[in-house]
Amino acid sequence: MNKIASFTVNHDKLEKGMYLSRTDGDVITYDIRMKKPNGGDYLGNGALHTFEHLFATYARNSALSDSVIYVGPMGCRTGFYFLVRNNISHSQAIALVKKSFEYIARFSGEIPGAKREECGNYREQDLNGAKETAKDMLSVLQNWQTEDLKYKE
Repeated sequence: MNKIASFTVNHDKLEKGMYLSRTDGDVITYDIRMKKPNGGDYLGNGALHTFEHLFATYARNSALSDSVIYVGPMGCRTGFYFLVRNNISHSQAIALVKKSFEYIARFSGEIPGAKREECGNYREQDLNGAKETAKDMLSVLQNWQTEDLKYKE
């Protein structure tokens, strides 16, 4: 079998940030790296789960919601994949991620989709962990520009 594109990126050189992973037709996949790969510090399951609920809810309710295809965690627990249609620019995608993370950082109240009838693992949530992760990533992405989307070699 052919090696998939994400496995060709040298994870030892990856830092926190937002990267253009691939473009498939009209779908753009962004790699939002929130933890240093193989660094021993990973997103906790509860924080990851809560982050997913809040990120997906915000992005899918934004002005760009028709362009959002998927928001989901990486199995390695170092970040998220963010898939959008190519009818939005890279700068719009960066801005949407930042706004989503601002929403998560200041969120209070009931976590969307976290009731038993709405979620398959509704008890495993960590709002404080999600908020701390969002705050950390906002400092990383503060001055992020389209030229920063390229993986470092």
